[in-house]
Amino acid sequence: MKKLICLMSSLLLTQTYVSAQDEPVPVSRPDSHAPIGVMGDHLHKKGEFMLSYRFMNMKMEDNADATDDLSPETIVTTVPNRFFGMPMQPPTLRVVPTEMTMKMHMFGLMYAPADWITLMAMVMIVNREMSHITFQGGMGTNELGTFTTEASGLGDTRLSALIKLLESGNHRLHVNAGISLPTGSITEEDDILTPMDMRPTVRIPYPMQLGSGTFDLLPGITYYSHSNNIGWGAQMMANLRLGENDEGYSLGNIFQATAWGSYMWAPWISTAARLSYLQRSKIDGIDPEIVAPVQTADPDFQGGRRLDGMVSLNLIGQSGFIRNHRLALEYGGPLAQYVYGPQMKVKSSFTLGWQYAF
Repeated sequence: MKKLICLMSSLLLTQTYVSAQDEPVPVSRPDSHAPIGVMGDHLHKKGEFMLSYRFMNMKMEDNADATDDLSPETIVTTVPNRFFGMPMQPPTLRVVPTEMTMKMHMFGLMYAPADWITLMAMVMIVNREMSHITFQGGMGTNELGTFTTEASGLGDTRLSALIKLLESGNHRLHVNAGISLPTGSITEEDDILTPMDMRPTVRIPYPMQLGSGTFDLLPGITYYSHSNNIGWGAQMMANLRLGENDEGYSLGNIFQATAWGSYMWAPWISTAARLSYLQRSKIDGIDPEIVAPVQTADPDFQGGRRLDGMVSLNLIGQSGFIRNHRLALEYGGPLAQYVYGPQMKVKSSFTLGWQYAF
């Protein structure tokens, strides 16, 4: 009898251990993650993985200097060309960008080796497309024609560690410690239309390149909390360039601060509103291969400040094959922006994402 009791106890303990090991990740609140446009916003429990995919589409159009709108005709008659004096370079800008679309496919993996730390990797596929008007060489506002440049490929790769500082009740605080690896190209080329009615293949300007060309530090801090059906959070992040790249320049440092509030309508759905402030410095240095009478080729006409407003939706599966599958989207645009222009203005941004924890 004692042997039977011992055997049954052993089997029960073994089954309990196996069940605990095989137990799926609990279904979290739909708003336990930040809006999908916020990266590195949450930690996982020890042994958990999460796969993610995001698609982001940002649109820019029209030109401004500071907060003042500029027409293409104003730009080509009043803005000096910093390359004037070099062969075939007119005294003023003669090519004006009118619209740009940036699309990004972001593939992410998170893993928690311990409850206090979550590791994160993100790989990006980038597509940039920019439309231009070319004006005839010399002076005046006679349009010569239009052209579009495009660049696609691997962007920079991000590796991060999310380190818990505080978890008390419903309050969570963690440090974001990351680095960006220069896996994106900074030597992309395409055909252009010059003011002399020629179509050479040249290195396209800075906003069209796929990466920074530098190793970049990604420090930050993130806070989240909730009470009943209401959630809220905030994050501050920076992107700090480490030196200059092989082409002789470094992109401007970036500082970003964001805060959001959410409401959970049911265990599977929540909505949120978010404010985001972004400040980007001008480019330091210059690529000697980027020479053209267009504002995007001038390192001084880069960067600015912007305040965005966003609305978002989070959905999370509760059972069956959709359990713990999260679908989210976010849409918004600038409430105010100040550009170191002439420069195109951001018009809108849309992000669609999928996440799965196991």
